[in-house]
Amino acid sequence: MSYSRFQAMRLLGDRLRDELVILSLGGAVDEWYNAAPHMRDASLFQQQLGCVTPEAFGLAVGLPHRRIVSLDTDGGLLFNLGILATLGNERPHNLFIVVWDNEQYQSIGGPATHTAKGRVDLAAIARGAGVDNAFTAETLEEFDRHCAAGLAATEPYLVVAKTDGMLEPGIRRKHSDGREDKYIFVRHVEASEGITIMGPSEHN
Repeated sequence: MSYSRFQAMRLLGDRLRDELVILSLGGAVDEWYNAAPHMRDASLFQQQLGCVTPEAFGLAVGLPHRRIVSLDTDGGLLFNLGILATLGNERPHNLFIVVWDNEQYQSIGGPATHTAKGRVDLAAIARGAGVDNAFTAETLEEFDRHCAAGLAATEPYLVVAKTDGMLEPGIRRKHSDGREDKYIFVRHVEASEGITIMGPSEHN
């Protein structure tokens, strides 16, 4: 039985404090913006399909003392299953991956992904690639339990959240674009880490 992605996001958001979050395109952007307002500056929005978990992995390696959360999608992970093999071999200790699996490419009108026929099991693929802690959450209660475990884990932890295909109605649209999002996120990392990533522009 599927459940609302927005409801799941609110449960996850309630558990986050100083983590950094990478997420994908589509309706998940506006939903996360509203579900976890305290995490807006700490979230890098609107990453392309296939890039979300690889970017989160890079961040996890670069900031090993910081918990990194990847909010990927079924369509996005299917674009780049090779990242699972990388995680299985490299085993970052600070990476928690959520895969929102609504069995469709929602942002382009809803054509089915490979998970829709019930034969493709993303958690099983992850385990086969060496990610031992890879699970499917069929209910909100299961999802919440996996969030608690994943955020405390000392090795890669992946949960496939079997959500419905409905967008949360009546929520506020995120007003910034991808370029602005990048700068907001980078400045947040700089401030929270006490480092400089992107210095001031040089004028000749």
